[in-house]
Amino acid sequence: MCKQFALYCPLDKIREHFKIPDDDLDFYPRYHLAPGQVAPIIRTDAANNRCLSLALWGLIPAWTEVTETLVRLINAKVETAAIKPMLRNAFRQNRILIPADAFYEWKPTAGQRQTYLIHMKNNQPFGMGGLLEFWHGPTGEVATFSILTTAPNALIAEIHNRMPVIIRPENYAEWLDPNANDVNRLHALSAPYPESDMVAYPVSAEKEGSE
Repeated sequence: MCKQFALYCPLDKIREHFKIPDDDLDFYPRYHLAPGQVAPIIRTDAANNRCLSLALWGLIPAWTEVTETLVRLINAKVETAAIKPMLRNAFRQNRILIPADAFYEWKPTAGQRQTYLIHMKNNQPFGMGGLLEFWHGPTGEVATFSILTTAPNALIAEIHNRMPVIIRPENYAEWLDPNANDVNRLHALSAPYPESDMVAYPVSAEKEGSE
């Protein structure tokens, strides 16, 4: 799973890394982005140009009625996203990248949970694969997203049994292309990111069961 991540590099660096034109998006560095908060996401517009915008972490299916109990999907397994009714449309047409500098995972140990911070060895930002939905709430349209997860690489497997999908930079364009809908190819793009390019280290410990 991925329950927290960090985005602390300047937006100019995000625009440069993901090749996004200048915009007027305003977002300050965050070291602990959590579900229910707004975060930057990268998608393609109607002209197939990359754009940076804000969305709420916790996907709400577009067909959800305001009067219903809201389902907020924080994470979704990439292996089944193409066939789940609440995800299949977004998986085929509304794939996004969620820029991050690092993410957190927790490992139970001796009655505690050890927190690990995971990032790239080169300290560059990276793009987590996600899905976007537009929900019509009581105050208008709300952009919501979920982070896709996959099997862990050897590094993450020592900490957790899932990890976020991380898309290689050379595959950003294909992942974001709404016309790229070969499920087998999309699954190949979302394979576990190489552990040789990543580093994980402990940052704190908590009593097990605490948040």
